[in-house]
Order: sequence, then structure tokens, then C-alpha cells
Amino acid sequence: MSRPIFTIIISFTLLLAACKKTDHSVLEPVSDYYPLTIGKYITYDVDSTVPIYQTTALILDSFHYQVQYIIDGTLYDNLNRLGYHITCNFRLDSTHSWVPYHTAMALNTGSTIEFSQDNQKYIKLVEPIQQAFSWNGNAYLYTDNTDSFQYLQNWDYTYDSLNFPITLNNLIIDSTIKVAETNQQVGVQDHTDLIDGYDTLYSTNTYSVEKYAKGIGLVYRNFFYNIYQPANRSQPFDAFGYTGYGLTFKMIDHN
Repeated sequence: MSRPIFTIIISFTLLLAACKKTDHSVLEPVSDYYPLTIGKYITYDVDSTVPIYQTTALILDSFHYQVQYIIDGTLYDNLNRLGYHITCNFRLDSTHSWVPYHTAMALNTGSTIEFSQDNQKYIKLVEPIQQAFSWNGNAYLYTDNTDSFQYLQNWDYTYDSLNFPITLNNLIIDSTIKVAETNQQVGVQDHTDLIDGYDTLYSTNTYSVEKYAKGIGLVYRNFFYNIYQPANRSQPFDAFGYTGYGLTFKMIDHN
């Protein structure tokens, strides 16, 4: 065999090996990061924040509690697909008993994870799990029909950081994926620079990120949304300031 032909064969063999290795690295199924089995639960510490109204500075009031999501059965959706029923429990802290307050549904379509709550369906995870891969996670939401949900428009879910270890409440988690869901600002965000005691600039700020751990599910969520409504110079006693809310979930326990 001549040297040029031998070199070409070796190069082609190495290229095939490299391709196979790359393909294998992106074939993780969404079920690895969102396991759905009856009896599985995750418990979270939750910090809920709301802006204090009628201030030009963003000052947040906070409330702490705990929630637990437990998969306790199966059901079928309106397309006759098998999903899992989730009961959401609430308590102030570990000295109180759990109280059911919500239900939800999760479904693995084979290549995506759909999560439904309050008649709103989200596409939480999508294959392939690959850096910078993006999708419209709010595609099923009726965001055009009501002002209450317009802030959920144009969310571009994107895999940001893959296979990163994180620490939550002294829990070390070896491998997580980060889904950057949105980070949108409209208008000037600083409203403390007043003119004659007034700030006439309208603004909004929307931010959301979630992290999923292999073999566990959702372990971290940080969401924040606010609107600044400026004061009316002609009617100075009208309401003005920030409205909105924020939620931070941090896993403290799971099975």
C-alpha cells in the first residue's frame, strides 16, 4: 500500500472516531434531567419578593416558605398522552405540616418535557441537550390574549452551561444543566434620577433561569418580573412605582 493512500485511510478512521465521540456526548435524553416516576418528590426553599409600591427606587419585600412537588399518579392529557400528576404542597417551614395547594402535570413526549400548571403549558427541556441550543419554551401560552401574560412573549430558552457542579443549601450537586429562559429589559432601569420630583419613564424587566440536575430534576429557579409605572405630573397623587414579583427556588431535599 502506498504511503498517500495509507495516510488517507488513517485520517478517515480518526475522523469517524471523533464524530462518534461527539455524537455520543449530545445524546443524553431529557429524562436524565427530568425523571418521572410515581413517588418522586423534590422539596424547595422559596423566597418570594414583591416591589414596594410608590417608590422610584426598586425596594423589595420578601416572604420565605417551602414547597414540595411530589409525583403521585398518572393521567392523560387532551391528546390522550400519558403524563404524571404532581401535587404541590406548601408550608412555612419544617415545624409546620404540608398542605396541598396546587396541582400540575408533567409529560415526556420522547424528545421534550412539557409542564402544565394553571392551564398554562411550558416546554421545559428539549433534545438535543447541547450548548447554545434554543427553543420557544412558551410556544403554547396564550400571551397575545391578555395583558397579564404578555411578559411571557418571545422567551428564547437556551442551554447555557452543561454538566456544571453547583452547591445549594450545603448540597453539592455534581452535574447540572442551565436553561437561560429570558433576560429582557425595556426602557431605562434607573428611576432615581428625577426631574422636578418626577420620573416619567416607563420600564419593564423580565429575567428567568432554571437549573436541572441529572437524576433529580429541577433544583434551582430564579424568576423576576417588574414594571415601573411613572407618576403623572398633571395628577401627582395617582399611583406610581414598581409592580411585579419574583421567585427563587432552591432544592433542600429529594428522593
